[in-house]
Amino acid sequence: MTMLQGGCLCGAIRYQTTDMPFDADHCHCNQCRKSTGAIVMSWMDFNSEQVTWLQGRVTEFASSAHIRRGFCQQCGTTMTYRHVDYPQYCTLSIASLDKPNLVQPTYHIYTNEQVSWLNINDTCQRFNANKTNA
Repeated sequence: MTMLQGGCLCGAIRYQTTDMPFDADHCHCNQCRKSTGAIVMSWMDFNSEQVTWLQGRVTEFASSAHIRRGFCQQCGTTMTYRHVDYPQYCTLSIASLDKPNLVQPTYHIYTNEQVSWLNINDTCQRFNANKTNA
């Protein structure tokens, strides 16, 4: 059963999931900001077997020794975030969903790097670093 579908701006890359994400967050880290061109990036996490790539492939950039950031080579849309030590997980951009209102993040990470002029007034939990390192 397909739960969610999404893709890049130009349509070269399409995916679907068989379930809802097990986690979702807003990331304020400098690398997400620079790699996406956005002040904050919203991500959703799946087990890798829950994501099927219907067409196209992401091109990955090694933003650090362990992190790979996937994007569409044709239009530049940010699509994925991958930690090489955890191949069992697939992290996708919430903004790449056809219906992004279906996934709502529950926490913010790297709030110590959040721009000072951004005021997000939600009830999500906040972590100065990664949730697992907080």
